[in-house]
Amino acid sequence: MTGILRYPIIEEIDPAPSALEAFELFRNDPYCFFLDSGMDPHKLGRYSFIGSNPFIVLSSRQNRCVITRGTEETHVDANPFDVLGSLIEEYRIDSSSSPVPFVGGGVGYLSYDLCHFIERLPVTVVDDLQLPECYFAFYDIVLAYDHLEGKTYIVSTGFPEPAEEERMVRARNRLNEMKSRFTGDGNSEAGTMVSAGPAAAGLTGGFTREGYVSAVEKARQYIIAGDIFEVNISQRFEAELTIEPYDLYQRLRRINPAPFASYLGFDGVVIVSASPERFLRLKGDHVETRPIKGTRPRDRDPERDQALARELLTSPKDRAENIMIVDLERNDLGRVCRYGSVRVTELAILEVFPTVFHLTSTVEGRLRKGKNAIDLLKATFPGGSITGAPKVRSMEIIDELEPTRRSVYTGSIGYLGFDGNLDLNIVIRTFIIKDGKAYFQVGGAVVYDSDPEEEYQETLDKARALINALNIPAEGGG
Repeated sequence: MTGILRYPIIEEIDPAPSALEAFELFRNDPYCFFLDSGMDPHKLGRYSFIGSNPFIVLSSRQNRCVITRGTEETHVDANPFDVLGSLIEEYRIDSSSSPVPFVGGGVGYLSYDLCHFIERLPVTVVDDLQLPECYFAFYDIVLAYDHLEGKTYIVSTGFPEPAEEERMVRARNRLNEMKSRFTGDGNSEAGTMVSAGPAAAGLTGGFTREGYVSAVEKARQYIIAGDIFEVNISQRFEAELTIEPYDLYQRLRRINPAPFASYLGFDGVVIVSASPERFLRLKGDHVETRPIKGTRPRDRDPERDQALARELLTSPKDRAENIMIVDLERNDLGRVCRYGSVRVTELAILEVFPTVFHLTSTVEGRLRKGKNAIDLLKATFPGGSITGAPKVRSMEIIDELEPTRRSVYTGSIGYLGFDGNLDLNIVIRTFIIKDGKAYFQVGGAVVYDSDPEEEYQETLDKARALINALNIPAEGGG
């Protein structure tokens, strides 16, 4: 990178199709993505982003990284976090005047299994999905929606052109190409009705009910022995998918709109996510994490629904779960944030979602001078809300008690911007679609006073939106 400041071209388009309508124009393109904020534009759901046809793709398994630029592949043995960082730095851009927080960069996922680059951990479970562990595509142009202001922008960087004059010419040409996609008939098929019938044939789980209950009890014994205070134990389901992945996404989006939803149509895998949880946001030097701990199902009866909300808010167990993870996140952020800047701005507040209530907290800090997005990731990944406390011992127990690798589940999906900013979710309420099968995983925090049967039921409560999207009975698995 030279000392010259580089800026993107940003143009508002008006009128513009809705985000869902616009994505119809891109969803069949290579490496299409939709970072889809489906709730509350006044708080967490303000921005959505769309793109396709990246100029670089990075994928990794263990320390073997493959960087694809057009038809050229480069193989590097390295830490994938460091490779991500080097690509961001190579195409550094200034976004200080941008009206939207993402101006191009990497979009993709970090699988939970990248935890092995953060800590020394055992690897004893089966890696049956064989997916990339780090899978990011880098985009020179994005379509950005500001749902609060009701504005739509095209942001074009002109990369990978290195020379400034050629970069600006390419940026303008690419911007005009994208604008042309909205001309003419332009009306997409967004919102077309998807069949209400079953989306999948059968549903099987990696645990029997008895097996999951037994795993929870083993986790409790570790807590009683003083190894840990809390650990997240999950179970995975799978089904043969009988509809297109995007149709499944439309179903899930209608059933369970979420602030950190996403659709990734990558080579070899499609990710369909309705995540309610932010893992990390970095804007400038401001850091935010929003761990979720504590869940109750929603009820159709208004009085019962409110009773469940009150029960969650007044539950000592759920509040204790939340506070333990808040302490863990404060410690993680403290590794890279300025001394005294880390603070809890929301503690165990009630958040309402279509199928569940959650307790959520917010922890904020200011990144230390000399630290960047990759340093922040190395200090905090994976999120404490889906591991437990203490984190390292909890991850060792997860490896012991869960039968398969988590892969994308409880990793992170989102963007790492060329300007150094990032926004990543926690991968929950998510389908991983590979070779015609849909996989999803659900879990919960186990603490000393956990009831194993209730913990099993909580996983089904969390799975309700996913099972409803598949439209097959929950009794088929577990």
